[in-house]
Amino acid sequence: MGDAGDAGTSMRIPFFTAWKDHCSGKRTNTELTVLETFREIHSDKHITVVSPQSCDFLGYAQAGHAHAQLITDGDSFVSQRTYKAPASRLESGDGKLGDNVIFGHYDYTFQGSHFPFYLLEWNEATGLKARVAYILSPKSDVNTHAHSTSADHLITVVGRWTSQLHEEIYVFDSGVWLKNHDLWSAVQSSSWDDVILDVAMKDTLINDVSSFFDSRSVYEEYSVPWKRGIIFHGTPGCGKTISIKALMNNLQGKDVASLYVKSFSGCQGLQHSIRVIFTQARNMAPCLLIFEDLDSLVVDEVRSYFLNEVDGLESNNGILMIGSTNHLERLDPGISKRPSRFDRKYHFKLPGEQERILYCEYWKKKLEKNSKIDFQPEICEIVAKLTDGFSFAYMKELFVQTLLAIVGGRAESEDDRIDEEALEEVAEKTHIVDDSARLAQEGESTQSTAAGETTVDSTSEDAKVARQVPEVHVPEHLQSNALLRILRKQVAVLIRDMDSTKDDEVANRPKIPGGRGAAKTPGRVARRTMPPLEFLRQK
Repeated sequence: MGDAGDAGTSMRIPFFTAWKDHCSGKRTNTELTVLETFREIHSDKHITVVSPQSCDFLGYAQAGHAHAQLITDGDSFVSQRTYKAPASRLESGDGKLGDNVIFGHYDYTFQGSHFPFYLLEWNEATGLKARVAYILSPKSDVNTHAHSTSADHLITVVGRWTSQLHEEIYVFDSGVWLKNHDLWSAVQSSSWDDVILDVAMKDTLINDVSSFFDSRSVYEEYSVPWKRGIIFHGTPGCGKTISIKALMNNLQGKDVASLYVKSFSGCQGLQHSIRVIFTQARNMAPCLLIFEDLDSLVVDEVRSYFLNEVDGLESNNGILMIGSTNHLERLDPGISKRPSRFDRKYHFKLPGEQERILYCEYWKKKLEKNSKIDFQPEICEIVAKLTDGFSFAYMKELFVQTLLAIVGGRAESEDDRIDEEALEEVAEKTHIVDDSARLAQEGESTQSTAAGETTVDSTSEDAKVARQVPEVHVPEHLQSNALLRILRKQVAVLIRDMDSTKDDEVANRPKIPGGRGAAKTPGRVARRTMPPLEFLRQK
C-alpha cells in the first residue's frame, strides 16, 4: 500500500522511489516536496499535515484507544531497530527491542473509521531532525475552510490526550520538555509520613501549597493574580528534596501537574530555555514548577529575563513555583527579597533534638519486622542526644551503616536473617569509645555542635579543632544492648567524617566572590550532573 496509489497512477513514479531520489539530492523544503508528492499520488484524498510531537498517534494507539498497523508489504518502509537495556544492571532480563520508524505507512483505525497516514523523519539543514505525520481522509469530508472534519476530530482527541500526563512528570533538560515515567514512579513512594520536620513548619507548608490550589476563586474575587512562589533554603540534607517529592505526590490527587527543571542549558541558549519553560507551565496550569538549586540556575546573564517571566508579562495564573537552594545569600535580592515573585521562604534548619527523636522512631518502626533487633524506646532519645548537629542525611547514613555493619558481620553465615548472635558478634568487634579525650588520643577528631564548644587535639602537631562526641548517660539496662553499642560507634565514625568534610569545604572555598565550593553531604551529588531519577532517590 505504501507504493500503490489510486487507479490510473500505475504509470507514475512510486512514492517510495521518489522519496529515495529526493533524499539523495539537493532540497530546500522537504515538507513541501513531500506534500506535493502525496497530493499527486493520492489525488482523491485530502492531506492533513500534523506534528507527532503535539499528536502522538502511535502512543494513543499503544494506550489502547485506537489501532495502528505498520504496512510492511513490499519493504516500503524504513526503520531503525532499537534496543533498550534493563533500567539497571541489578535488573534481570535481556532488555527490549523496538523500532524507530523513519518512513512508514500506517493503517490507523479510530472509532470505526480508517485514517491511513504516513510518518516521515528527515534531517534538516540545521542538523535537527524533523518528524511529520500526513493523514489521508476523503475529499468529501472537507469543509469550507479546506480542512477535513473527520481528521480534525481525530487530531483534537489525540492532541488532547498527548497534552496530558499519564503516570509521568515533565522534566526540562537540554532545552526540551520530556515526559518521564521513572520519575513519576519514584515520587509515588514519597509521603509526608516520611518527612520529619518541625511540626508547625510542616503543617504551615502543607497548608500553604494546598490552599493555593484550592483558592482560585478568592484570588479572582479580589483581582489578585493566582500565582505564588516559595523558596526552600537551608543546610544540605535537612529535608528540602524529600519535602518537594512529598508535595509532588500529594498534589497528584488535586490533578496538579509537576514540572521539574533540571537545567537551563540548551542549544538555542538560556533565554530560549526560560521562555519554553514558562510557556509549558502556562499551558499545564494548574501546576507545580520546580527549580532545584535555584542559585545555580539563574546566572547574571539571564537574571532580568527570568524575572520578567516570573513577573508574568503574560498570565502566570495557576503556577506555584518552588525554588530550592542551599545558599540563600547567593540569590539575587530581586528573587529572595521581593514578594509577588517568591512570596514565602521556608528555612530547613539542622534538626533539633525532638526531630532527631522522631527520625529514630521512624527507623524503629521500619525495623519492627525483625524481632531479633532489640530497639528499646529509650534508644531513640540516647541516639538523638549523640547526634547533635547531624542533618537528616547524616541520620540516615547512621542507620544505614549500622545495618550494613550488622549484615557484614555475619557474611559467612548461610542464614541471611539478622539474629541475636550476629548482633552480639558485631557489637563485640565494634570498639566503643565513651570518653571524648580518649577518642581524640586514638586519632578520631570530634567537635560539639550543641553549645558551639571546641576542643583542641593536643596529640596533633598542627593542633586541629576537633568535634566532641556528646557524653550521654546510658541506663544500666541498655549498656549491653548490641544495637546501641553499634550505633554509638557509627556516631563516632560519622563525626570524624563531618570534620574531614569540613576540612575539604575550607580547602575548596572559592577565591573569587560568588564562586562555588565543593562541600559534600551523604546522598548528595553535584547539581549539574544529577539525572532526574537520582534527584528522586534522595531523602
